[in-house]
Amino acid sequence: MNDGQIPLGPGAEFETVRAMLSRWSGLAPGVGDDAALLDVPAGQRLVVSTDTSVENVHFKRAWLTPQEIAYRAAAAALSDLAAMGATPLGMVIALTLTEEWRAQIVLLADGFAAASRELGAPIVGGDLTAGSELSIGVTVLGAVKHALTRSGARAGDALWVTGTLGGPLLALRALENGTVLVPSQRGRFAHPIPRMREAQWLVAHGATSGIDCSDGVAADASHLAAASGAKIVLELDRLPLVAGATSEDAASSGEEYELIVTAPATLDRAAFEREFGLPITAIGQVEAVEIPAPGLETKNRGQRVPLPRGHSHFSG
Repeated sequence: MNDGQIPLGPGAEFETVRAMLSRWSGLAPGVGDDAALLDVPAGQRLVVSTDTSVENVHFKRAWLTPQEIAYRAAAAALSDLAAMGATPLGMVIALTLTEEWRAQIVLLADGFAAASRELGAPIVGGDLTAGSELSIGVTVLGAVKHALTRSGARAGDALWVTGTLGGPLLALRALENGTVLVPSQRGRFAHPIPRMREAQWLVAHGATSGIDCSDGVAADASHLAAASGAKIVLELDRLPLVAGATSEDAASSGEEYELIVTAPATLDRAAFEREFGLPITAIGQVEAVEIPAPGLETKNRGQRVPLPRGHSHFSG
């Protein structure tokens, strides 16, 4: 698409669309019709997820650049595709813009472009509206042959997590307190990396269930246990930590976007780490269900401890 030659009608809304499309050369095929047309590869299933990022709820303007805000919103949605082992087909971006944010539209567009390029997700459509706060809705579409769901954990599996944990919580704590923010921690908060290829490798090597770590490893492991009707034991002292984090920080840190999976205890950890340059750590196990019910049990150095609190959108 060439700037100034995009076949859209007149008006302020379409001028804003043109401004974004001028930054998305080659990344936004087919934009201009009422809906996107996508082909799903034969023998695969369509995977759809959506995520919303709202100013002063999910972030504060002073914390991030416009590019980071947009990238982060797209990455959060695309991480849901990673959790299913899916390959992106495209993303649809719905923006509610204030007048102030309309003036920043090209910078937001650059952030979406970075996510599109890095994660292989074309921008296939969207919507614009005016409002009193910036709100970014990103719907992602993908395809998968063998989906990784939350409901497949089996007794005898190990519980695994990719990467290291605690960075986003430490960054958020520093931002809220106005203290010095370590660059590596800020990077984990501002530029999360959905584990697309890693999830597909894990599916191919026997992963039985999975979820992305958006609410904290303890909360998300609880979701796996509930969906699978299984008992999962999480060993807090085995959590892989970023520098400066405690195991309690790592257990409750949200917006990590690492993968939490159940898979055989014999998973070839060394092969995974050679392939991706990323650690993967066994942090617990799936056990046979006992009375009264399935769920998550947390231990620290072999002793049962209370379940760490994760993120909740509607907590008091």
